[in-house]
Amino acid sequence: MMFHHEAIWAIAALTTAGVIIRPFRVPEWVWAVSGAGLLVVTGLIPVSVAGSGILKGGDVYLFLIGMMLLSETARVNGLFDWIATWAVNHAAGSTTRLFTLVYLAGVVVTTFMSNDATAVVLTPAVLAVATRAKADPLPLLFACALIANAASFVLPVSNPANLVLYNGTLPALGSWMASFALPSMMAIVTTYLVLRLVERKHLRQECTSQVEQMRLSVAGRASLAGIVLTAVLLVTISAFDLPLGLPTALAGVATALGVSAQARRSPLTLVREISWGVLPLVAGLFVLVEAINCTGLIGDIARMLRRAAQSDPMIAAFGSGSLLAFVSNLMNNLPAGLIASEAVAQAHPPRLVVDNLLIGVDLGPNLSVTGSLATILWLQVIRRGGQDVGFLQFLKIGAVAMPVALLSAFGARLLMG
Repeated sequence: MMFHHEAIWAIAALTTAGVIIRPFRVPEWVWAVSGAGLLVVTGLIPVSVAGSGILKGGDVYLFLIGMMLLSETARVNGLFDWIATWAVNHAAGSTTRLFTLVYLAGVVVTTFMSNDATAVVLTPAVLAVATRAKADPLPLLFACALIANAASFVLPVSNPANLVLYNGTLPALGSWMASFALPSMMAIVTTYLVLRLVERKHLRQECTSQVEQMRLSVAGRASLAGIVLTAVLLVTISAFDLPLGLPTALAGVATALGVSAQARRSPLTLVREISWGVLPLVAGLFVLVEAINCTGLIGDIARMLRRAAQSDPMIAAFGSGSLLAFVSNLMNNLPAGLIASEAVAQAHPPRLVVDNLLIGVDLGPNLSVTGSLATILWLQVIRRGGQDVGFLQFLKIGAVAMPVALLSAFGARLLMG
């Protein structure tokens, strides 16, 4: 039995390394699926356990499908180019002002539509902004990546991981704001200041001050309406503590079909352009977590968490939140959040501990390029746009931005009582 446990941990570790490092530039989803398949083929876990893990990700798959459909519909119908033109003209030749506009847009999109939406909806618009402004795209793209995680606990809907960690029993919206209003504001502000400081040389460069304003087509306006209505729908549904996946998928399908019909374009064109690899990636990660759960590791974590919380809740909150923040970068915050959720369900720690765990799993992934699903989606989007960011390149910024924001958020949460 111990051999089986060690084999499962070894396969999980190697799979995670493959997802993070991408040897031979093999896509992340191939490593995740290969690891999950190896667990089943070798008999380390039965097919039923793998199937259970895959089914647990149902809400996440639906959520991502909806967001990807919204993004591709908006891109094809010129919405991102229109946003880019508006941003360039309002920046008036200042790369710093353009950077700030992008960052503020990221705050809004992440808050009301989730960090994954910032990755797949806002990032393509920012690529278009950089092209039109003839500006260095990297500071603007880093703004998208880091705000997607820094603002991801403003509201429950801001990150699907929020729903996972609280195991379907989210605090009421008023209670949520009482816990996270100040910590999220501190995370947003400190991340902005650090990123602006680190990228100051690039932000001193001038950019195009004015470009010809383009008209947004009827299909483009319909795409914008679909995104806005989806945001309203998600905030409303999250207030009732209901699953977000199916409503998001339906909203994305309705928007794609409606806009395609209006533009007299086949919706199949949209479907072919979407990066579907993210779905098997998520499924593979869910299977890995289910396998780890079978080893009893999560039970051990729950017992340690319970003892720490009983001994000193404040130290337990700071220590567990910090540990989860860094672990999220070693194994991606989706499986890390799932493991934390299972441990919390068994340990029943105080609210302060759970809140700090949430801050850690949401904000911690700003350390590395593969720390969160949102950042992996962001990476896929920028690669599609002809850009790329390496692991060390991202780490140089994340190693400064993440700890500063994390400590400020923890301190603010402690002040909230």
